[in-house]
Amino acid sequence: MTSPRVSLWWILAFCALAGAPAMAQAPPPEGFAVTAAVDRPAMFVADRVTYTVEIACPRGYDILTADLGRDRLKLTGLDLVGSDNSRREEDGVTRYRFEYVLTTYRVDVATPTIGSFPVRYYLTRAGQRPEEAAPAGSLTVPAVAIAFRSLLPDDQAIYDVRDARVVPPSGPLVRMLQPAGLALILISIVPAAVLLLRMGESLRARRRSVAPRSSRQTREAARAALEELRGIDGDTPDARRDGFARLDALVRRHVTDACGVPAAGMTPDEIEAALEPCAARVPVAPVVAVLASCELARYADAGLQPTRQAWREALDRTQEILSHGR
Repeated sequence: MTSPRVSLWWILAFCALAGAPAMAQAPPPEGFAVTAAVDRPAMFVADRVTYTVEIACPRGYDILTADLGRDRLKLTGLDLVGSDNSRREEDGVTRYRFEYVLTTYRVDVATPTIGSFPVRYYLTRAGQRPEEAAPAGSLTVPAVAIAFRSLLPDDQAIYDVRDARVVPPSGPLVRMLQPAGLALILISIVPAAVLLLRMGESLRARRRSVAPRSSRQTREAARAALEELRGIDGDTPDARRDGFARLDALVRRHVTDACGVPAAGMTPDEIEAALEPCAARVPVAPVVAVLASCELARYADAGLQPTRQAWREALDRTQEILSHGR
């Protein structure tokens, strides 16, 4: 025989189970409002869409904002890029605004959607923290769908957007001027074609003239230039100054060809440091000595100008430089 205490327990449990669905489905108190919307009705791949949820809470109630976190969104075919939220009081009503920036990189989802999800609310009490409050019920944020690619229905008929009227035939004056217009076009093409041909011939001639010389041709040209310098009369300072200037250019060009050192804009000390790795191909000491004499001849006062003997010694050192490493 069942005891009265056990029977009472079963009756209370049955009543609780029977009343639970009714309590869960009870509507929220008056004053709550929930809206959800997107800022554009359609999107393409990689477009940005702002999904906004707004909730108004009446006096004495508040919501658990954790239910609107980034991880609570039910996204289909969408990715979350960023989010933001705000809260304000207005006439005793607490208004929340949550904004989520969404995008999509998929083409296999015909209609990206944000599913509905619940947000719990509770009765506010002084000194009570939100995480300590017992939920009094929940609100439902409605689902939102976004069209993909186009707002036009897939089964919409194709409309003829062109004008059905035909183009009227050309008048007699236009027909007469057509051959003249073609002739003028051909005449204007001829000078342009001639100009292009001349430019092509000039470019080919320039390429032939600047064809790179072989190392043998370079050495022969340097020796010929040195022999020409030996014929200079070094008796006068002006003649020696001109000779040293040409000798300076010859030595610098040889250093550049032999070692790849940009000697044209370098001082003798800088050239000496740059020639250390290739001392086997170019004698460093004679190069520095010749360039130093050239600097004196070009820029020093009359009392410091190199003598005729210094000119001859510079020519001999240049001969040694050109002969080294052959």
